[in-house]
Amino acid sequence: MALVQAKQDQLAARIAGLSFRREGWLGAARAEALARLTAMGLPGKRDEYWRYTDPTSLTAVDAPQAALFDAGDEAMVFDGIDRLKVVFVDGVFDAAASDDLTLSGVEIERLAQAGGADIHWARDLYGVLEARGQKPVERPLAALNSAFATDGVMIRVTGRAARPVSLIYHHSSDRSDVILHHVVKLEDGAELTVLENGPAAARFSGVMEVEVGAGARFHHIRSQGRDHQRRAVTHLFARVGAGAAFKSFTVTANGVLTRNEAVLELAGDDAVAHVAGAAVGDGDFHHDDTVFVTHAGLRCESRQVFKKVLMNGAVGVFQGKILVKQGAQKTDGYQISQALLLDGDSQFLAKPELEIYADDVKCSHGSTSGAIDEVALFYLRSRGVPERVAQSLLVLAFLAEAIGEIEDEAIAEDIRARLEGWLTRHEH
Repeated sequence: MALVQAKQDQLAARIAGLSFRREGWLGAARAEALARLTAMGLPGKRDEYWRYTDPTSLTAVDAPQAALFDAGDEAMVFDGIDRLKVVFVDGVFDAAASDDLTLSGVEIERLAQAGGADIHWARDLYGVLEARGQKPVERPLAALNSAFATDGVMIRVTGRAARPVSLIYHHSSDRSDVILHHVVKLEDGAELTVLENGPAAARFSGVMEVEVGAGARFHHIRSQGRDHQRRAVTHLFARVGAGAAFKSFTVTANGVLTRNEAVLELAGDDAVAHVAGAAVGDGDFHHDDTVFVTHAGLRCESRQVFKKVLMNGAVGVFQGKILVKQGAQKTDGYQISQALLLDGDSQFLAKPELEIYADDVKCSHGSTSGAIDEVALFYLRSRGVPERVAQSLLVLAFLAEAIGEIEDEAIAEDIRARLEGWLTRHEH
């Protein structure tokens, strides 16, 4: 009882200064999310899915200070791609820096504007997938986001988008505390790519709910900013229809604390869901990927591919589960999580899980950690390759499987180049 009361007291303090809007359909959705949150309380280190990551700085009343990062003249990721830009500065939509939100086959509205209407298509999705994702594992920080998000975008796709929608997050205040919530709905047969990049805030909470209709295709590529002192918790909820495909990739470099959660439901037959990530960290870097994939349809395929490169005491966490429901025959589920430890001080903590209630399935999971292959390093050195260059080549080769999940080769090559640049700056 004391623990429950402590959680409730902590929650009351956390939400006391947050704004709660009650108007329109959004007000009802927020009220339902707040009820879920109140029933759960905020997470603590004693919670099973937070045993490897301390949520204290994510649940504190005030955001910890985070010094701003100056990238100099370095071009931002995705700059060479023709895209529709939607810019937020410390969580506030920047109309001057954004493009006109008009794109053939795509409707884009801001949450702050759409939420005041009595009727809106997003009413059937906002907070709905998040609520479904609360079982069997509670995700209170996602419910907090649904209840108190200040803005975001509502994207409805009816055809094949001619160019990606790019969500750009700038961080201008070293105390910014941002909560953004996005909803994406792809009608049957539609296709969209969403790009995300930037540090967003000193403390950032982001939720994206994605409904992928029958035969539709959704691509998501995210680059989390290099501001080292930033903290972030993100949630990606998706429901994938029959014959549809959902693919998400995240690259993370720096960040004192990052937790990315993905909760994916393959609801229709022949659905595909891939989620992957590449993380590189140095020193006081803590990076947590927590993934839950549910197979509910026939002949569905899922892939989880996560690679982390850690040095100087950095910590990596992976918690991944594949749940195959009764009757979900011909399931193909693949999960791999690996860490490359470049010194003896870094840690990789992994908890892979399978829960299967069908008898005709192909599911596998594996998790490993270790140092650079000394035989491969010796081979490269014996061919005249300098040691630091050889190490970088082996690290990039280690990350290749995760980067290979990006279908657009131009984007994949840009990600490789940026990771190579990070390795050069952090040579040890």
